[in-house]
This record gives sequence, structure tokens and C-alpha cells, in this order.
Amino acid sequence: MKTEMITLKHGDVSIKMPSSALAKLAIASVFAQVLPPAANVQPVAPSTIPEIGQPWPGQGGLNGGFVHARGDVPEHYLIIAAKDVGDHEWGGRGVEVKGLSKTDGYINTQVLIGNDDERKHPAADACAEYQADGHHDFYLPAAAELYQGWLNCPEVFAQDCYYWSSSQRSAYYAFYMYFDGGNQDYDAKDDELRVRPVRRLFI
Repeated sequence: MKTEMITLKHGDVSIKMPSSALAKLAIASVFAQVLPPAANVQPVAPSTIPEIGQPWPGQGGLNGGFVHARGDVPEHYLIIAAKDVGDHEWGGRGVEVKGLSKTDGYINTQVLIGNDDERKHPAADACAEYQADGHHDFYLPAAAELYQGWLNCPEVFAQDCYYWSSSQRSAYYAFYMYFDGGNQDYDAKDDELRVRPVRRLFI
């Protein structure tokens, strides 16, 4: 099939082109008049990441620092609640809870609050019930997550008490963090220690 050609003339200049090419030019011209120039489109500004230990607006707490991907958990920022939620027992003294981790406080908390044992876990429950800025995904941090808090911003924690982690030592003991000296140890599950919720901001 022979291509249909169209000749355009303007003064002494004439241009001969396929009709399909002219149609494409006409459509492009229409869009150029209807849509704003690309130069006028404002780029999306990257979200501002606050300094470590400072409030992160809309995220329910303070920037606890970047956490690299580990296992099934993608990289994220640790958000530390702006306040403690009191002193609580770890709970379940005498019962060794299966499936707990030294690094994954979210899974630990889900296991503890979903445990069918009649002995509750008040520290984990208090964190799971905590809400801020519309977020309801807080949990009791694992030992490694509390240690990250001490490395990055120990000043946002009380310095005169021990904080429970969700990491278990044995049937009778669980790990805690002391932010004044930076030492981790373990205590009896029926002792009441301080509790601070955290959550994750995935990126």
C-alpha cells in the first residue's frame, strides 16, 4: 500500500510528509498547549529525616536510627515512643516461651500477647496497647533493639532504672537494659521494670 503524502506550504517553503506523521505532530501540539510545561512541575521533595533522638512528626515518637535488613525483616528506622508506659512485670515466670528472639521484638511481642498460657505478659501487653499519631503497631523491643537505643540516643531513656526487653533468658528470667551504664543483664520475670514501646518505619 502506498503511503499517503501531504504537502505543507508556507511562503516559499514546502514540506512533504506522510499523513500519519502529520497527525502525530498535530496531537503533540494539542497536548503541549493543554498540559503545563515540564519545567513547571515541582519535584516531590524527599521527606526530612530528623536527627537521631529527635521527634519524627507523624510517626509516633523519636528517631531511634536506621536498622539494616535482617532475615525476613526489611531495612527500617526504629521509632522509639516519646514516653515510657510505666513499670510492669515481664510475666509468665516459670514458663519458657518458645520462638523468642534477641533481635526481633515485634515477633516476640506477637508471641507473648498471643500466648495461651493463663499467665499474662504485662510488659508486652502495655506496648501492644500503646498508640501514638494513629499508629497501633508498637511492641516491646528485643535486647538488640534496646542496645541500639543505648548506642544512638541513651539520653531519651531514664537513667535510674532498668528497661525490660522482650528477649527471654530462661523460664525464670528475661533480659533488660540499663541506660546509664549501658549494661545488659537479666532479671526475674515477676519483677516490675520500666517499659518503653517502639515501632518500625519501613523505607
